[in-house]
Amino acid sequence: MVFFLGILLFALLIGISIALHELGHLATAKMFGMKVTRYFIGFGPKIWSFRRGETEYGLKAIPAGGFCEITGMTSLEEVHPDDAPRAFYRQKTWKRVVVLSAGSITHFIVGFVILYFMAFTFGLPNVRDTAVIAEVAPCVQNSVDAECAAGAPAPAKDAGFQPGDEILAVAGTSTPTWTDVITETRERAGTTEFRVERDGRELTLTADVARVERELRRADGSTYKQEIGAIGVIHEQNFEYNALTAVGGATKFTGTMFQNTWEGLLRFPEKIPAVVKAIGGAERDVDTPVSVVGASVLGGDAVEKGLWPFFWLMLAGLNFFVGVFNLLPLLPLDGGHIAVNLYERVRNWVRKLRGLPAGAPVNYLRLLPLTYFVILIGGSVTLLTITADIVNPIRLP
Repeated sequence: MVFFLGILLFALLIGISIALHELGHLATAKMFGMKVTRYFIGFGPKIWSFRRGETEYGLKAIPAGGFCEITGMTSLEEVHPDDAPRAFYRQKTWKRVVVLSAGSITHFIVGFVILYFMAFTFGLPNVRDTAVIAEVAPCVQNSVDAECAAGAPAPAKDAGFQPGDEILAVAGTSTPTWTDVITETRERAGTTEFRVERDGRELTLTADVARVERELRRADGSTYKQEIGAIGVIHEQNFEYNALTAVGGATKFTGTMFQNTWEGLLRFPEKIPAVVKAIGGAERDVDTPVSVVGASVLGGDAVEKGLWPFFWLMLAGLNFFVGVFNLLPLLPLDGGHIAVNLYERVRNWVRKLRGLPAGAPVNYLRLLPLTYFVILIGGSVTLLTITADIVNPIRLP
């Protein structure tokens, strides 16, 4: 029961995000005096609506998006003479761009707000695997549960490492991640230089790397014992903040999520074959794209297991992804409309320099083949991911 409630909660929050996206378009359009005739969540048959002023607000039967209908979105639309001055295409370019980008900006704001509240409640995970020290151990132990034996080495403690230090290099080799620190340290023994950053300053600390026997795990789950180098520090896996410092923490994490989102979009096409194989019964790769269905299933898993940080982080990530994706310069996405409007502005500026009058508005009918192609590709990918999420969903272990 908790699992299904989690699915419903995540799906509801996705619906709210979509409603806020369209509300961004609505609010900015009205702010600039444009005429907005309809604001609906969903598609298909109308379930319920009401009218306030010149705008009809309501819900439709298919909860798969929403729309905000602004009079005169293109010059091809027939507009009543009384409404012509308020038509979208008659407004200044910068106003049109603001209205078109408002939906994505709303997603970014929602994502940031989620991260802000996460920062001073749950904390924010170290998703970049930054080599920050959470704790300096009193000694180097042979196993995780072993207590410090008399005379046991304490390299990090003796060298002056402190919680919050970020290890930048080991023996001159750059270590941008904690994995790099482990890789470089485990092969060493004896006196070794560590370059660290502390409170914005770089320091060089010298530690006597100890050789200890540890139980390690192979990729297949089996274990083996090996002697490795260690200094006795514990990795910071979750950064905690108060209500004030959470602003900076959420801002930095937002930048990380933007970078991850962009990298994910660039690698998106190469992940599609794995989705097709998963539909055929192959093991589902956790790095493959998911649909709203798959994301909701993961949300249900997170609620059932009490993993609320994961739940909210996934919702924030989804908002950033939708916001960035919607700005791609492809019709019928908002980014495609922005590209057309900016093209008109630049073209008319060049024509003005040449002493020519402004050109005619872009004929959207000529762009229909490209628009239909984007819709076909987008619809196919959506169908594939939904199918994979039904027959072979990604689940939390």
